[in-house]
Amino acid sequence: MRPWPIARSHRGPIARSVVSGTLVLGLLAAGLAGCGGEPAASDDSRQQLRLYGADGNMKNAIGEPVGKAQPGLISGMKGTTPLTPLTDDFKARLRGIDPALKDYPYAGESYDAIVIMALATQLARTTRPEIVKQYVDGVTTGGKVCADVAACLTLARAGQDLQYQGITVKTGFKDSGEPSTTSYGTLHFSADSKINSQLTEFVGAGSADAATHSEGPAPVAVSVPVTGAPLVIGGLTAITGTNSGSNPPKRAGAKLALAELNAAGGVLGKPIKFLDGDDGTDPVKAKATLAAEKGQGATMFFGPSGSGVAKELIPVAAAEHVILFAPSATSAALSSINDDGYFFRAAPSDELQARALADVIMRDGLRKLSILYRKDTYGEGLAQGVKDELMKAGLQDAGVQLEAYDVPKDAASLQIPDQVHRIHEFAPEGVLVVGLTESAYAILDLAAGGVDPRVSPA
Repeated sequence: MRPWPIARSHRGPIARSVVSGTLVLGLLAAGLAGCGGEPAASDDSRQQLRLYGADGNMKNAIGEPVGKAQPGLISGMKGTTPLTPLTDDFKARLRGIDPALKDYPYAGESYDAIVIMALATQLARTTRPEIVKQYVDGVTTGGKVCADVAACLTLARAGQDLQYQGITVKTGFKDSGEPSTTSYGTLHFSADSKINSQLTEFVGAGSADAATHSEGPAPVAVSVPVTGAPLVIGGLTAITGTNSGSNPPKRAGAKLALAELNAAGGVLGKPIKFLDGDDGTDPVKAKATLAAEKGQGATMFFGPSGSGVAKELIPVAAAEHVILFAPSATSAALSSINDDGYFFRAAPSDELQARALADVIMRDGLRKLSILYRKDTYGEGLAQGVKDELMKAGLQDAGVQLEAYDVPKDAASLQIPDQVHRIHEFAPEGVLVVGLTESAYAILDLAAGGVDPRVSPA
């Protein structure tokens, strides 16, 4: 939570019927086990090893190197990711930006992040971050509902209060600057090491009642001259580093939003300028990129991609008085950092994903699970969150093993022999891997060390 609520204007009633307050994975029926090439139980009734993943690795970009090295290894692996059903039209527009696009996670969140920043700027009639930040949450609540970029811009230019309902942002932001509701997808890898979209299921999470009720400034009158145009947004996504494998859909979503906003006339009378920058999945590189782009006039930043980098950049943004709007930084810990109101995210907190993952695991009947995770804000938070949720669901503490690994400089350099040995000795019924691009090599190392779902238990 932010230490001080940001003042906002009253923006009318908030819809409360979109999603229930409790995560319900009713779509995951017991018959799901065995779909998508999952291994069946052995003859001695002991459960064969299952693989699970989370948003950082449930992507085709992870499946490619694994499938090439060990065909069929991740057949049946499943996991969760923040994911809203995307229309064919939106996917086609994304492919118009990036014809080689293979995955869509966080594309919608990225699109919405750019649009919300643009609309907040137009309503404030200035690019000054200390003013614009007061309008961001309000863009998502109350006012006249709009979903089309051109229609929303028309309202904002007229100084009319609006409620943007985007690709993934459907209800108001919380006071912590993040969605009050979201949608999760349960994804499955098939025998070809690719996500089988036909098995993807969606479920809502969160509560619209958690959306902000705080008051704040009304749209600035159209008679007031605009200041600071053009709006310059700095890019802070993982073009390189261990989060780079998940970057293409984020970049495509952001660039699509920029193209459509500028085609509709831009913001404050001028096209939005975007500086394409790399956070490198590394706080040092990200801070250098932020400083360089700020020097080129950026007052708002799209990114960073990951929670580990976001944790280090939030205090910098607060000190520098610039807005950070992350499309995919999900650690629950980020909600409690003192950001002075300058940090927002279009992705939900991992508090919700931990419940979703625990539900998937418990529905499979596991009583003994190893969690292998990267030692950073994202990995530590989600791993502990899943364990806590499993404990609440009745699993014994002795039934959950936590194994961390240091974040590698590059994904292929990951070496975890000690962790693999301990997991093998623990003899789990399932392994949850919480990581980014390096997850592919973690899974290969597990198999090389005897933790292989293709091999029946001894």
